This record gives sequence, C-alpha cells and structure tokens, in this order.
Amino acid sequence: MAEPDRTPDGRFVVIGGRRWRATDPDIPEETAARLRGLLMRARRDVGAARRAEDPEAEREARARVHIAKVALGERGTPWWEQDRAERRQRWQRGLDLLS
Repeated sequence: MAEPDRTPDGRFVVIGGRRWRATDPDIPEETAARLRGLLMRARRDVGAARRAEDPEAEREARARVHIAKVALGERGTPWWEQDRAERRQRWQRGLDLLS
C-alpha cells in the first residue's frame, strides 16, 4: 500500500481529501508498530462490543483507541509543540497504559 500524501510541513497526511494528523516521526519504528498493533486491537474490540451491544466494553475499547492515538501523536498536544523528552514520555505512557 502506498504512503498517503503529506502536507509540505509533514505534520498531516491527506486521505480522501481530508487532513489527518500524522504519526510522530520521532517514534522508533518498532515502538510505532507496537502502538499501531495495540490501536488495531482496540478498534477491533470496539466493533466486537458494538456487535454484542455491550456499551461498557465499547467505552473501554474506545478509551484504549484514544490512548493509542495520543501515544502515536495523532491526538492531544501536537507532537511538533513538544520537546523530545515530552514526546518520548507521551509514547512510553501510552505503551505502559496499553500493555
């Protein structure tokens, strides 16, 4: 699969004409892959909870989606406004909460 287009500053990807915040490029690839795996698991759990009509499980899964997105730098304080130490703390905190 081809990489999505990026804005000139690299802060956003453009998919289907919409801008989405890009993943923090400073996250080591192994860590980013682990966080993406945790994100995908949480998204699958959202779907399973919806199919099971289990609102509590859905809330919990959506909370994990949010934690993963923040850890990846796609939500929360923009990664380009954080120094390297804050960025590292952000993704480590996400891993700690999701693992």
